[in-house]
Amino acid sequence: MAVASAERAHAAVIPTAPDNILVFPNRDFITVEGYEDHAGETATITVTRPSIGGQVVGSAQGRVSGDEVAFEVNHPGGICWGAGTNLKVTPDILPGDVASISFGGATAGDTRVQDGFATEDASLSGSTVVVRGHVGPGVDPANTEQRIVDPALVGTNVARRDVRAVPGPLTPSPKGGYSSALEFGLDGPDTFRATYVFTDPAAAQIAANAELGERLLSWEFTDADGNRQGMTIAEFGELGGPGFGGCPNGPLQAGPPGPTDISAVNVAGGIRLTWTPAVAVPGTPAITGYRAHAVAQTTNAAGERVEIGRRIAGVGARGTTITGLSASEAYDIDVVAASSVGETFPAVHAIPVTDTTPPTVSASPGGGTYSTARTVTLSANENGSDIYYTTNGDDPVEGDILDVDAIRYTAPIPVTVNTDLKYVAFDPAGNVSHIGEATYVITNTPTPDSPTVASASVGPGSVTLNLTAPDPSITSFTVQAFTPAGATVGAPRVTTPAETAARSVTITGLTGDQPLFFSVVATNANGSSAPSDRVGPLTPQGAVVANAGPDQTINRRTTPTTVTLTAAGSTTGGTYRWVQLSPGTGTTQMPTTDPDFVTLTGATTASPSFPLRLFVYPMTNNPLRFQLTVTTGAGSKTDEVLVTPVPDRVTIGTSKWKVGDFRVVGTGSLVGTTITVHRGSLSGTVLVQAAVTAAAPPGIGDYDARSRATGAPLNVNPGTVWIESSGGGTAGPFTVANG
Repeated sequence: MAVASAERAHAAVIPTAPDNILVFPNRDFITVEGYEDHAGETATITVTRPSIGGQVVGSAQGRVSGDEVAFEVNHPGGICWGAGTNLKVTPDILPGDVASISFGGATAGDTRVQDGFATEDASLSGSTVVVRGHVGPGVDPANTEQRIVDPALVGTNVARRDVRAVPGPLTPSPKGGYSSALEFGLDGPDTFRATYVFTDPAAAQIAANAELGERLLSWEFTDADGNRQGMTIAEFGELGGPGFGGCPNGPLQAGPPGPTDISAVNVAGGIRLTWTPAVAVPGTPAITGYRAHAVAQTTNAAGERVEIGRRIAGVGARGTTITGLSASEAYDIDVVAASSVGETFPAVHAIPVTDTTPPTVSASPGGGTYSTARTVTLSANENGSDIYYTTNGDDPVEGDILDVDAIRYTAPIPVTVNTDLKYVAFDPAGNVSHIGEATYVITNTPTPDSPTVASASVGPGSVTLNLTAPDPSITSFTVQAFTPAGATVGAPRVTTPAETAARSVTITGLTGDQPLFFSVVATNANGSSAPSDRVGPLTPQGAVVANAGPDQTINRRTTPTTVTLTAAGSTTGGTYRWVQLSPGTGTTQMPTTDPDFVTLTGATTASPSFPLRLFVYPMTNNPLRFQLTVTTGAGSKTDEVLVTPVPDRVTIGTSKWKVGDFRVVGTGSLVGTTITVHRGSLSGTVLVQAAVTAAAPPGIGDYDARSRATGAPLNVNPGTVWIESSGGGTAGPFTVANG
């Protein structure tokens, strides 16, 4: 049996409802919804920019609340950009950027910022309001919506705080007060036009003048349940930058980061500084150079400390030497990078040291005999060291005087012929390492690299290996089979010329139903490679094959879903028998009284089916096990397949009781399901039911389960409640408040 592919394929990791990432690019603000299964954990939010090679332009760490809103970044009540990370800048979020959430380095969801936004203020003509804007080629018009928001609309015949235009022609609002349309391409390529026609001119005036009158909502993806995931809310006229006091400046207002790995060493006549050049934050002005100051630790009578420094031009500068210092004074060192918006703050600090220890220097790879050319890297153990080398057999230094032929090391050294490489390092204090030496012999008679097994399949008494080996000099492959204990099985199998060219070999004559491992050696005119890593276990098929098909993951729906099993790939000409097994690993058939028992239609055919029913406790969402038995004159074989129901997700927001009024309110990820409220536990008394209805975006669905009964069991506060959804989701316990 095999694992089925996901219901949707996407290069990114779009969150699964009710988890979601909402991006407000104009305000550089992100809301993370859901992720309740990570409640209490620390999540990392990262914004990357694919247009500049996927560089990180913003990051922050926040704690997941476990509520509907996990946390927010750059919004009052939330966290600042840079919280818990080293990138202390509020990013200027742009269309095409990718916002992602991760836990422990593993991405749990991301969304690409959609390229859609209003381009001008709303216009008013009589009772008609028009909003125009841009939608890029990557935006799905069907997943867009334009909104005008103003609480003053509540007092008009619109009777709600916003009006909405969805894709399509002019259509009356379900609640009256206006008609709206959202159309594309009317004003040229990549444009949208939202039109509102109000029945009350006063409402039109309010909408046209609304401060949030030019919002465009775009979603990256709509799942099979209609949940719209990966949301961008573009707000014309809103300003970016820090969302509240104490947050870092935006990229164009922040000074550049400083250099790293600073070393300060006392040398004759001054202090020598070395560092690794700074890297500008994406979207910020280029770094133009550095400023390094030595600040005396002694304070004179006037309360002053002497400061002597250097200005160094060029982002690639790697250090300087500050001279003119007093031999009897101790100094602190401050280094900053400079750009057109200012300097690093705070400065990067270093304390000079006196270094008398020589550095060490090494070559990688070390000397030896190699079949092909090599690239040799030299490295010293002290940052800022200068390395010199020769390839003519001369020592690169005698005492502390460089040989005339010594070459300063700036990049890996190509070694294409027999070479005697000698090398030496000078640390920032001028200490000289021992001379290192490595001799390389290049034979130019390369043998192939070990092949890899890209994929494998089994057949009756056979195994087929598909190989990855791009070297065109390979003349054959040799395959050896092994038992799980490591003993060889049969003679090595050498490929034919056709198999070698196809990089595919089939080994036949194997004993069926016995697991084996395989390794492969590649050979050319110069010799053979090392054996590949062993791949397996691979079990050749026997005389009878039972294949119950791939495991399946099925979302529970609002109506029973038909699930079809398959015996494709099994031996034909015999009989098929499918049964449902009890959970676990045994072979006991599930009793018909079990709540998870299903009735298979066509249980003696190659493709039986059953309905995945709506959820009613004590049903579970455990995987359903099915066993296929194939019987022919040569015997019988069995195989199993799992069908795992995926429930919707439900939450309890509030639960209150008073005499004659009991109410439970919450959310659901599948509109149209039924929520059942139980007292105390899922097996407790049913108190009330309600349907999940569509919620106002960015919500998905919500429910309001209410009873005004005064008799038992609602004549007293139930204490705690649990809920179950007909889509399989459960939540609880939840304490019922009086009130």
